[in-house]
Amino acid sequence: MADRGKVFVYPGDVDAFGFDWGRLALTVAPEVNGARRFSGGVVDLPPGQGHARHNHPGAEEIIFVISGHGEQMVEDEIGAPVTQKVGPGCTIFIPESRFHSTLNTGDAPMQLFVVYSPAGPELALRELPDFRLIPVGSK
Repeated sequence: MADRGKVFVYPGDVDAFGFDWGRLALTVAPEVNGARRFSGGVVDLPPGQGHARHNHPGAEEIIFVISGHGEQMVEDEIGAPVTQKVGPGCTIFIPESRFHSTLNTGDAPMQLFVVYSPAGPELALRELPDFRLIPVGSK
């Protein structure tokens, strides 16, 4: 059950989703604090890692680069990939159902804050073959 009073949340306060390419800690979501219209959290990508091309049917996404440098691909309206170098302070808008991918091209970790609207598409990540739940307090 969500703790509706949980309005100040750090990534270490919640279980994280672990993958071969990095991790996602949902800090705002229906199951975390009762958010109803969106969900979001912190993504950590080690150097040279990134998530493969994918989409979120029926949902928009915002990616904000907190730290690190990488390449972000977002397909245009006709499905052609558009790739751009991104760094701290860059906001990337992923239109509804649009395919996209992120790659950390730097020599340091890359950290992102992602927002999904409506909430829910991030739960499909639990179905990926390399998914593992990282309990609070684990490294």
